[in-house]
Amino acid sequence: MKDVAEEALMRALHEEHAAALWSYALHLTAGDRIRAEDVVQETLLRAWRSPSVLDQSQGSARGWLFTVARRIAIDGWRSASARSEVPTDRPPDRVVADGTDRAVQGWLVAEALAELSERHREVLLLCYFQGYSVADAALKLGVAEGTVKSRTHYALRALRLVLEERGVTQ
Repeated sequence: MKDVAEEALMRALHEEHAAALWSYALHLTAGDRIRAEDVVQETLLRAWRSPSVLDQSQGSARGWLFTVARRIAIDGWRSASARSEVPTDRPPDRVVADGTDRAVQGWLVAEALAELSERHREVLLLCYFQGYSVADAALKLGVAEGTVKSRTHYALRALRLVLEERGVTQ
């Protein structure tokens, strides 16, 4: 019996307020018919969930509906602006590399290099960043080629550990 009464209340509510609510929701959504439909549907759903607030003796049902619709539209606007999504029916254009990722990676590696010992940092700078061969780096450092190879191996291990500690690599 209660379901019949709720159904009758919702039918009456819809007949009396749906057109005005639709118009108001359309205004709130700047003419976006799909979003306006969603606002009206959610408003009526909330009314159905709490029919006691629509009791005419406590005030205007239309006022309550419009207030709820306004809040739903604002919540939708806030969440949409936080996401900054742009709906489209086409895939996005090709991403243009702006060098930001490379700059950040360079900055992270430079910070990690600063934590290495002087010998390890020196051999990595010569061999990897300045392009010296093992033989040329050995001459520049005044050490044997095997020493350059060994230092490079341990320097890369140490660098990897520093980067892992910072969460840059796994």
